[in-house]
Amino acid sequence: MIGVARIDCIRKLMRLAQPCIRGGRRHVYHYRWYSGKSRTEIVEAEMARIRNIGIMAHIDAGKTTTTERMLYYTGFTRALGDVDDGDTVMDYMSQERQRGITIQSAAISFNWQNHRINLIDTPGHVDFTVEVERSLRVLDGAVAVFDASAGVEAQTLTVWKQANRYSIPRIAFLNKMDKTGASLEYSINSIREKLKTVPLVLHLPIGIEKTFSGMVDLVSMEKLTWTLGPGNDGSTYQTTPLQDVEDTELQERALEERALLIEQLAELDDKMAELLLSGDGTCDLESIPAEEVHMALQRVTRAQTGVPVLCGSSLKNKGVQPLLDAIIRYLPDPRDKGKELEQLYEDSLCAYAFKIIHHKQRGPLTFLRIYSGTLTPQSTVYNVSRDCTECVNRLLLVFADEYREMSAMSAGNIAMAVGLKQTYTGDTLVSSPSAVVSAKKVRGQLQEKGHSISDMGDEDAPVLAGLDVPEPVFFCTIEAPSISKQQELDAALVNLQKEDPSLHVKIDPETGQTVLSGMGELHLEIIQDRILKEYGLETHLGPLQVAYRETAGETAQETVTVDRVLGAQKHHAVVTVSIQPLELDGQTRDVSVYFGLDRRTVNKDVLTAVKSGVVSACTQGPLLGYPVVGAEVTVDAIEVGAGTSMAMVSACAAQATQKVLKKSGGRILEPMMLLEITTDEGHMRSVLADLSQRRGRVTEVQSRAESRVVVAEAPLAELMGYSTAIRTVTSGQATFTMELSRYEEMTALDQNRLLRKMTTFDVEGF
Repeated sequence: MIGVARIDCIRKLMRLAQPCIRGGRRHVYHYRWYSGKSRTEIVEAEMARIRNIGIMAHIDAGKTTTTERMLYYTGFTRALGDVDDGDTVMDYMSQERQRGITIQSAAISFNWQNHRINLIDTPGHVDFTVEVERSLRVLDGAVAVFDASAGVEAQTLTVWKQANRYSIPRIAFLNKMDKTGASLEYSINSIREKLKTVPLVLHLPIGIEKTFSGMVDLVSMEKLTWTLGPGNDGSTYQTTPLQDVEDTELQERALEERALLIEQLAELDDKMAELLLSGDGTCDLESIPAEEVHMALQRVTRAQTGVPVLCGSSLKNKGVQPLLDAIIRYLPDPRDKGKELEQLYEDSLCAYAFKIIHHKQRGPLTFLRIYSGTLTPQSTVYNVSRDCTECVNRLLLVFADEYREMSAMSAGNIAMAVGLKQTYTGDTLVSSPSAVVSAKKVRGQLQEKGHSISDMGDEDAPVLAGLDVPEPVFFCTIEAPSISKQQELDAALVNLQKEDPSLHVKIDPETGQTVLSGMGELHLEIIQDRILKEYGLETHLGPLQVAYRETAGETAQETVTVDRVLGAQKHHAVVTVSIQPLELDGQTRDVSVYFGLDRRTVNKDVLTAVKSGVVSACTQGPLLGYPVVGAEVTVDAIEVGAGTSMAMVSACAAQATQKVLKKSGGRILEPMMLLEITTDEGHMRSVLADLSQRRGRVTEVQSRAESRVVVAEAPLAELMGYSTAIRTVTSGQATFTMELSRYEEMTALDQNRLLRKMTTFDVEGF
């Protein structure tokens, strides 16, 4: 029997023995790498040859399929993974394979053109947007995947804004060019208008929808075609110089598009503009070398003044290899992202913990982005964020759900550390406390020279800025199968909270029940399913409820006096507070606490106790017990008798705050969701009628090929079970996406209706 290694060796020799077909100047490229190597043998690359990238998009745009094709063509896998078949490398969780969607971000490393690509595949569903947030936090570049028939969709806009927040250079990939309704022009206009960026078209598609067979590379002016069939899985494609192509119409159009591309680059890049204006002031655009265009595209991409746009069809195995080439050519290496930190920590270790998962045998596994220095196993690291020291027991390189032991990982890489039990998402790790002291000195010197460190999150300690985690909008109770299993459930929830910063767990002080808060119905369903499959606990979820907020109705003032004798000690405190509502702008800002008195005349411990009491009282509003937001509380007067405990002072401030909240006439804020519903013309009337019954407001109706897209806002409380309802009214012909838009004050009528419903314990529909 021939061993696997020998078979791989024979395949390699057969591939090498096949000469490239050269008919005139026509070349056939074999981009399937049969190296005979183990999938974990990744090239050790210097920092300039590393690319840390993410794949981001709206749900069902083809992110995971694109990633699976990358793994196949780079030789990492020996079979094409398919989302529908549930055999992908990146979607390894059982919940992901059952539903055909990405739930958790997954990391993997592979080689391409003598470079190492560290890739993170991110979810496209709005319930798991925090996974995108924490991935983009540590990446140097990203590939935004678009459905060519839909252009910019709701979640595309969300992840694009997240990438803007972290200044991530991007390239765009128009996927599904073979799909009915695919349109290059529509997609480009959508990117330009909705994302407010400059799309730089690098590919001119050949054919459209079912006839899509390849594209013209407008930089090299070559025709790229894929002829798929038995024995050809997309690894081989033909490149033909455009001047050798007989289609004159295609040649003329490509020349026009290339001229437009160069003109766009000249507007965005000074060096390209100088090249066009050199000599006698005239320049033949056709004579601009491809390498000059590549360099201009690299500068524009890294400066984030434009976005290169490529096209293809990942499912049909077309266009993925040029995308890999573009990642290497245009996206930055880690040196650009870590320059400021290198100045602070120099050669000393500085790493950022961006994700944590729990392993049954290994315990917590911490994903780290190393910005400076080198990390080794059995080394001690100092957690600046938590002021504690921990030991890295083992160091791993990640391949989705598989790992490889590493002897060291240097700056620019993404690693996994085993043994960090006190580290959480968003923590900064350095080599030692002395490294922090040195970094502070360097930062002070830089600030004296007028330099600022944009990525720092704490003015005292030089730590990296944390994550912006959105507030949960759904909550429900969760019950263990029996009292004896409650402790196991509590332990499972502690682990899941550490893994998922968007999951909140608390104990209801009145009922003693455990309450889960999450980003949506699917989010909480996945949590329950994970508790069952990973921890063996069959839990029960209570009815879903909406996470309302409360705010002050009008300005008010209240004074509370506490006089008590406990034992032999008399406790006396008087606190006067006033409250003022802030102007609503859709954001749920926490209550601000101010002191309207001379703080120098009051003991510091008293001020701390009063503030603690005010904040504590605002966690439960007077109407329905939801957190109070969007208000300003001012402490006008404080009087404290000798020997009065700080607990009594805090209790007095809390009572005063509760009374002033009631006196102000509280208002309820409800979460408003942004809906994007895609349906056919025949069901438009039914969709609009259903929205009007749900207090929905239509803001826009768009045309997208043969479909209509309804953009609307509606209260979350009215959208419970909407996926079933929309399928019913459209006979299964409509799809929709939903995300939080803002919090809005309820009308008096709707608020009274809600109060009657909640106070009579009728929670149906919440």
